[in-house]
Amino acid sequence: METTATCFRHPDRETGRSCTRCGRPACPDCLRDAPVGAHCVECIRAARPPTRQRVRRWNATAGPLATKVLIAVNVAVFVATSVGGVQAAGRGGDLQSQLSLYGPAVAAGQWYRLVSSGFVHYGLLHIGFNMLLLYQLGLLLEPALGRFRFLALYFAALLGGSFGALLLSPTVLSAGASGAVFGLFGAAAAGLRQRGVKVMQTNIGVLLVINLVLTFAVPGISIGAHVGGLVAGTVVGWVMLHPTRRSTVTGIAMAVVVMATAVAGSLWAAGR
Repeated sequence: METTATCFRHPDRETGRSCTRCGRPACPDCLRDAPVGAHCVECIRAARPPTRQRVRRWNATAGPLATKVLIAVNVAVFVATSVGGVQAAGRGGDLQSQLSLYGPAVAAGQWYRLVSSGFVHYGLLHIGFNMLLLYQLGLLLEPALGRFRFLALYFAALLGGSFGALLLSPTVLSAGASGAVFGLFGAAAAGLRQRGVKVMQTNIGVLLVINLVLTFAVPGISIGAHVGGLVAGTVVGWVMLHPTRRSTVTGIAMAVVVMATAVAGSLWAAGR
């Protein structure tokens, strides 16, 4: 009597197909198309390199020029806003106030604050911590995305952070690159997750959790900016870093949509 083969992972499923690598019969759910034939999920898993190697391969291209430029601009703005001295509250002079995020000023037409606030910092610890994280994340993301898409991701996250800050605290003066940095965290986590890496087994996941805990535990930190940047960066990063559908046009389009939504939301939140 002729018998029909069954899937080696699902014995209750009959199949006429098999893995071209190991030869075991497998159902369509357990096969993935390959350049020649199809491979079963077990062979694919066995051939997958370890986590560290996958992260290195993702990151093994050009240097982070855009990241260095962003850091240089942040440092230059910090120096410029510190020239007038430091007030008792720990904040700089008039230029710093004019560049920081403030809802009533945005509602009055000073839209530039949505971006300029992302380059203003309140003290050496503030800028030092943000620039260290920006450099580390830029080393990972910029080579994977290219400079133009990396900058699009960065500014989408920055504007998402401004929207979040205005949504929760429109009348509080705020500034810093942390919204954009959280967006880079989200994008990195999305990219690693799509490559089968368990994010919490990497430094990215650990640092993200630590920073989220600090966001909610330490007074004076803009929760809205951090969460807004994280959401915006994760959305854009998920599209830009998809391992099989990485279209430059699609990624940039998503960044533009997120930026436009963040600007519109910021203007609404500032004018409430």
